[in-house]
Amino acid sequence: MALKLSATEHDIGDLNVKRLLPHIKKRMVGPFIFFDHMGPTTFSQGEGIDVKPHPHIALSTLTYLIEGRILHRDSLGNNLEIAPGDVNWMTAGTGITHSERESIETRASEHTINV
Repeated sequence: MALKLSATEHDIGDLNVKRLLPHIKKRMVGPFIFFDHMGPTTFSQGEGIDVKPHPHIALSTLTYLIEGRILHRDSLGNNLEIAPGDVNWMTAGTGITHSERESIETRASEHTINV
């Protein structure tokens, strides 16, 4: 019989995140695999996501953007804008921080984020 999981929801500052994994009913997946969906959220002109720099401890993230644009920056000097259909694969070692924001151009008008 198939197991149907329900995501837990978290508000991370004007952006709703639904986390499916890790899940208490699916422990064999492991504590360091996250499957999240953020949005869709529509922001007014001048507003947007502003996830401040934060570390990841030797794990990888894969971001697939459905709608909107996200500016990824990290302490290694990488600066990449992710567009719809793009995939960003980041592996952050100890001591590396990164942030997710939107460019001034994206914030200049109403826009939607869906990741």
